Amino acid sequence: MSRSSCQFRRVAAALVWWAGLSASIAHAAVVVDGTRVIYGAQDREVSVRLTNENTVPALVQVWVDAGDELAAPEEADVPFALVPPIFRMGPGRSQVVRLRYTREPLPLDRETLYWFNALEVPSGSAGGKDDSALQLAFRTRLKLIFRPVALSGGAATAFKQLKWTWVTDGDGAGAALQVFNPSPYYVNFARIGLKIDGYGKLNEGGMVAPRDQATFRLNERRLPDQLGDTVKVSFDVIDDYGAVWEKEADLSR
Repeated sequence: MSRSSCQFRRVAAALVWWAGLSASIAHAAVVVDGTRVIYGAQDREVSVRLTNENTVPALVQVWVDAGDELAAPEEADVPFALVPPIFRMGPGRSQVVRLRYTREPLPLDRETLYWFNALEVPSGSAGGKDDSALQLAFRTRLKLIFRPVALSGGAATAFKQLKWTWVTDGDGAGAALQVFNPSPYYVNFARIGLKIDGYGKLNEGGMVAPRDQATFRLNERRLPDQLGDTVKVSFDVIDDYGAVWEKEADLSR
């Protein structure tokens, strides 16, 4: 690994830690339009718009990774090219990044997940006089989903195919929901939980990959057997446009 890559991993790790620490006191000034990027295999290129909502200029670097959030941009082995990869944004200005698939082979029977990254560094203070002011770098990371042509079904209805099962640890000390996704699409959840007799508490969500399963640990320690059909899985599914939809499904035990 090169020296620059090692330095990037240290900086990236610090950014990941700082993001969790400072989420309540600061936010990124360079905003990406949308909550995810969908790249259809038939598309020649896809555009991603970024806007600098700050009162000072910002230097921005964009890249795509395959899942390693600590990987340096030059380490990312991905079939996408971005133009421009580095640019300066004035206050209140927008920049369109063109994302192009470079045609390396990808699975044709299911979606493939990548991540779009935007790293911003403010170039100076609002007054331009205080050179000693702390300038924070912010990183935005969005899902980038490559979608082959002619997949069966549709992304908007993939949640209907999910199979939910209640699982417990061997000693019964913990419990979780396990979901199997037989569809060729990623299904993303804002929240997941149980609804018992019409009432339930939802926990943090996540996602399940195509033709794969995922497990989500819940607060409930066990499921009373006598509740029968009154128990439902309640989940909020996120669509391609970032909208959240409340859904329910039967639970297998």
